[in-house]
Amino acid sequence: MSKFTGSVAVLALVASASSAFAGGFAIREQSAESQGASFAGNAAGNGLSVMFWNPAGAANIKGPGINNEANFAVIVPRATVTVDSISGPASGPLAGFFAASPNSSEIGHDAIVPASYASYQISPNMFVGVGINSGFGLATEPKTLNYDGAVLGRRSQLFTTGATPTLAYVVSPLLTIGVGAQINYAKGRFKFATGIPQAASTVFEGDDVAFGATAGIMLTPMNGTKIGLGWRSRLTHDLEGDFSRPAVAGLGITAQAYKGTAEVKLPDIVTLSIRQDISSNARLMGTVEWANWSRFDELRVKDSTGKNADLVIDAKWTNSTFFSVGGEYDYSKKLTLRAGVAYEYSPIDEPKKRLIGIPDSNRIWMSFGSTMALTDTTSIDLAYTHVFLQDSTFERNNINNSLTLKGTIEASTDIVSLGVKTKF
Repeated sequence: MSKFTGSVAVLALVASASSAFAGGFAIREQSAESQGASFAGNAAGNGLSVMFWNPAGAANIKGPGINNEANFAVIVPRATVTVDSISGPASGPLAGFFAASPNSSEIGHDAIVPASYASYQISPNMFVGVGINSGFGLATEPKTLNYDGAVLGRRSQLFTTGATPTLAYVVSPLLTIGVGAQINYAKGRFKFATGIPQAASTVFEGDDVAFGATAGIMLTPMNGTKIGLGWRSRLTHDLEGDFSRPAVAGLGITAQAYKGTAEVKLPDIVTLSIRQDISSNARLMGTVEWANWSRFDELRVKDSTGKNADLVIDAKWTNSTFFSVGGEYDYSKKLTLRAGVAYEYSPIDEPKKRLIGIPDSNRIWMSFGSTMALTDTTSIDLAYTHVFLQDSTFERNNINNSLTLKGTIEASTDIVSLGVKTKF
């Protein structure tokens, strides 16, 4: 495998998720109810969507019948990438190609993220549940396909979906425990301009299934106080698929095609939440979350034939943390209002670690939402969030390491979510 070939496939993995508005390329939008308070108290809530962060939440709703919850989040990101300078040994011969292309493009890609949950009480103390979620991924695509940054990332997509069967047991009125299994499917398709912005795309496409676990506890130390602690294990996807590269006349790039694998390491996530009654109709909530993004230390591509050495590009991300506070107020028996604010530290703390397909930086969340009971068995959740991302810079080599591109990224997003809860 040539250095050029391997670099293309490795960089393909990291330009996959500009729409994933949580640290790195995680997707936090798994619950309209929790989103309304900027996810404050999300692992200690009363709904079924708590299961995503804490499997003990499968025991939240007691009584006969099947409980269901469906959520849909519409994510509208804005992310503009501007290449401010290009340098390197080959910048002279290639300067004309880059001068002929725009240096800036919007890369945001709208997305709809669904999440659904179900639970059933099988004995006085035992509950089973399942969640269907997309925990990582989404997509990015520059509106100006031939802008300078196309050599770092063109159309890129990482789709994931997973099922988490869950078992929860009420040990006592003070303690509930839960465990679950993660079954996660991932598919990636990535395109890059080959050598220069105007060239045809180099493409890598592959998919994989990975397995993990979840565990959690729910504590009620006193009336009006609820504490939840949940863990989602790390996942490692070895995307197996096809790599193809076109020939580019004048640059010495020859056509190539082969089967390969690309490794994507996803983090452990630990969430600690509290809900505290402050009156008969009001509550304060808080959450601290830690994500083990430091295991995303490199991107590795392997030639499946074994004829070529692994290609590695350093990422060296750091662990990220998320802090949120929020409140709920029961305006009436049928209407609950909530709001929250959060601050999230990005796992990318240097320009050389930032990849233009993931315009990730430290961010502030501001949210509000509501829950309205329609009948005794049906309610709806609505939420709106605006995410302010800190302006950031990047410094990355192009796919054959002949150029260094430096630039800036400006990003923000709006999120609107709807949730429906029913009991049969």
